[in-house]
Amino acid sequence: MWKLRQRFGIAAPRVTIQSQIPWYWRWIGIAVLLGISAASAAWIYDAGRRFAGFDRSEVQEELRATRSALEDARAELDRLRAITNAADNRLAIERTAEQKLAQQIRALEQENARVREELATFESMLSSEARSANALSIYRFKVEPDVLPGEYRYRLLLLTPTTRQGRDFNGRLELLVNLTEGGQSAIMSFPEPGDAGAAAFRLSFKYFRRVEGTFRVSPKAKVERVQVRVYEMGSNQPRATNSVSL
Repeated sequence: MWKLRQRFGIAAPRVTIQSQIPWYWRWIGIAVLLGISAASAAWIYDAGRRFAGFDRSEVQEELRATRSALEDARAELDRLRAITNAADNRLAIERTAEQKLAQQIRALEQENARVREELATFESMLSSEARSANALSIYRFKVEPDVLPGEYRYRLLLLTPTTRQGRDFNGRLELLVNLTEGGQSAIMSFPEPGDAGAAAFRLSFKYFRRVEGTFRVSPKAKVERVQVRVYEMGSNQPRATNSVSL
């Protein structure tokens, strides 16, 4: 009896009773505590940066403003470049037009000088005894290299005698070109047989005629002498000849 009182009575030792908690609830609690700790740490870190004068939102706003200003500056730079390119193009066009105009002016001045010289020649021929002769006359026969390699330009003036009494002169022109190429001498005649440009060598005029044209030889050939012959229609004998050495 005494033993039962000691075991279950007031004098019996105290027994601690603990409730059994599932393990997953423990892990969930630990995760919640870690999340709260991380959020608190982030808040404390952000608050510390704000306290130190650093604000992410302000920095992002400044970054957006800087990017916007940079885009505006690039757009302005592109606009200025376009204006500069347009101005350069206009300047280049104006320079080209000025150069062409200067070339045209020089060409007109040369043509004017040539016309004056020919007019003076005509006046001297008409006032001299040249037209009183019975033969056709050739004046101012010139041959010069042209723009293309192997191409030459010739010029001459033809004057009919007064004995023709205003009758038209109809005939043709022939050029004999003495040249050397590779140490060999040769003679070429223009127009050549079957030449499509033979019509340019035909003549038909009454008192005087200015003749101008071109002929072409090998670019490697050297022209030494050119002779011009004028034939009247129906005749194989030249009515007039002249020559020039280059």
